Amino acid sequence: MESDTEEDSGTGRNQLVGNIGLYYVCYELSKRGWNAMPTARNARGVDIVIYNQKGTVSHTLQVKSLTKRNPAPFGSNLGSLIAEYIFIVNNVYEMPNLYIVDTSTAKPRIHEGIKNGRKSYWFQPRDYDEFKDNWDIIGQGATNGQKL
Repeated sequence: MESDTEEDSGTGRNQLVGNIGLYYVCYELSKRGWNAMPTARNARGVDIVIYNQKGTVSHTLQVKSLTKRNPAPFGSNLGSLIAEYIFIVNNVYEMPNLYIVDTSTAKPRIHEGIKNGRKSYWFQPRDYDEFKDNWDIIGQGATNGQKL
């Protein structure tokens, strides 16, 4: 599916992949009773803020969206990874897979690479595979007995 149109440019495609992953995560969170609020796109920091139905529990999330089972990129500075949880969505165009890990568990597993003198960080699939559908880590946003 290659095209010379602006909509299919690398940047446009990346933005679509990011949007698909972001809203897929919001959809899945909503099914579990969480109120999910995406933050401003392209803002540094967190991608989604969630809170439970009573408003007594909240969490911050960063979403990494991928078209297939690839390493998840984290740029050149892990210091900007400030969200409590990382959600990785791969295979976004077909049947998305979702991986959920808390940031403190993920950070030591993120690979540091240097290419042409530039540092970059990547979370390899073999290192995030064990966190597939790891919903227990954040639980339900609705109280017990509340039907959604």
